[in-house]
Amino acid sequence: MGWVLITGASEGLGREFAQLAAADGHMLILSARRTELLEAVAADLSGRFGVEALVLPADLSVEGEAEKLWARAVAGGREISILVNNAGLAAGGGFADPALWAREYASVMVNVLSATVLMKAAAVEMAQRGQGRILNVASAAAFMPGPGMAVYHATKAYLLSLSEAAAAELAPAGVTVTALCPGATRTDFFRAGGFADETLIQRLPMPTAQSVAAAGWTAMKRGRRITVTGIDNRIFAFLPRLVPRRLVTFVAGQFLRRR
Repeated sequence: MGWVLITGASEGLGREFAQLAAADGHMLILSARRTELLEAVAADLSGRFGVEALVLPADLSVEGEAEKLWARAVAGGREISILVNNAGLAAGGGFADPALWAREYASVMVNVLSATVLMKAAAVEMAQRGQGRILNVASAAAFMPGPGMAVYHATKAYLLSLSEAAAAELAPAGVTVTALCPGATRTDFFRAGGFADETLIQRLPMPTAQSVAAAGWTAMKRGRRITVTGIDNRIFAFLPRLVPRRLVTFVAGQFLRRR
């Protein structure tokens, strides 16, 4: 078993991915901003599954951090057999609100730039070896514009598009790329993003991080290119193919508006 690099591994989906990887016998490289949480996860998984777990804290909203993280991850000849691009940020509110810009900028850095840097580095090395897997945590938000979360939806649309194109390119080299597209999931993500009061969050039942991560991990192991979790999310993902985008945007905005 090779090494699995997981970003955003301190809690939520990232922690669940780490547990799934450990259960499969993989050695772990866990990254997130909060060292103490990462160390607790690493100690727990090492103790329960007997796997090596390396903690590499990084703030992927800072320029150059993704490159540094990859260099540290592969130092000493470590080979990354699976990359899980799970780290993500979002901001809820109007696009014209200047107070949101810092959070939106960080979202672009994490969701787009850092994810691409890590994915590119992994693709190069995996293609040379003739094997490897990349799991990108996109979102059901990738399939439609999101008034009230405009930047977040746009970043996830980018990651989904990149995943599909890279999957087609890398398949002959024995490398798979999977985009996991969950909807709202029961994690700390929404409170941290400042949009726990949106209509969507209040009304829709949310699956657990454990069930969503398990679906994504299974899809990755099977080499699927896209997996959308939940029947309601599959409907939303298919909706833009049937109705005008203006209507899709309106419907999404109604779900995301603040109460």
